[in-house]
Amino acid sequence: MFWPMFAVAMGFLGVAVLGVLAVRVFLEARRLGEQVADSARRINRAAEDLERASERAARAVDAL
Repeated sequence: MFWPMFAVAMGFLGVAVLGVLAVRVFLEARRLGEQVADSARRINRAAEDLERASERAARAVDAL
C-alpha cells in the first residue's frame, strides 16, 4: 500500500511543480511582450523624428 500512495503523492507533486513553472513562464512571456511593445513604440517615435528631421533638411536644401 505504500508504493501506490507514494506514486500518487509524486504524481501530485509533479503536477504542482509543472503548474508553478507554467505560471512563471506565463509571467515572463507577458513581461517580454510588454518590453517588445515598448521597444516598438520607441522605434516608431524615432522613425517619426527622423522623418520630421529629413523633411526639415529637404526644405533647407530647397531654400538654398
